[in-house]
Amino acid sequence: MLRTNRCAGILIVPVLSFFLAGVAPSIALAQDQRVSAASPSGTYLLGPTDRIRLKVYGEADITGEYEVDSNGFVSIPLAGHVKAVGLTTRQLEKGISSALAKGIVRDPRVNVEIALYRPFYILGEVKKSGEYPYRMGLTVMDAVATAGGFTYRANENKVYLRRSGSTVEEIYALDSPVLVFPGDNVRVPERYF
Repeated sequence: MLRTNRCAGILIVPVLSFFLAGVAPSIALAQDQRVSAASPSGTYLLGPTDRIRLKVYGEADITGEYEVDSNGFVSIPLAGHVKAVGLTTRQLEKGISSALAKGIVRDPRVNVEIALYRPFYILGEVKKSGEYPYRMGLTVMDAVATAGGFTYRANENKVYLRRSGSTVEEIYALDSPVLVFPGDNVRVPERYF
């Protein structure tokens, strides 16, 4: 009896360690994807139509929400037009702080956070193609569901994804949890009979 349990234990340990070795990387990958959900590189870069929430301590007239314009700038009272496109929120904080320090604000303490991400776009064989608001952790299947689901002609095996700022479409299998980022274009192709 004791020998049987020991043999079972010897068999269970390698099987359990094999299982955990396969699961642990996938759990870590899923956590990394949630952390870097803002962009493929992991740090979110501001773009046109993003809305920021600006807090300048001690300056209630400047504190508020601002939108990045089509030229990539944010118009801030007492700071003027500050470049925002392609910057992180921390870099924008430094830019606004520097612009305010040149004016009448002494030692400005600035905080910038994202108030509203730019939308993503979905087209092709979905019921309601168009522009939709982005939310953190959005996957391609979530995007399809947001657009009302597939049409009867949809190829439900693959999707084309063009990242914001790119001119190249990448092909992904729909059964993999591919993340969508602000400004991305998702295209569901037609299936061929």
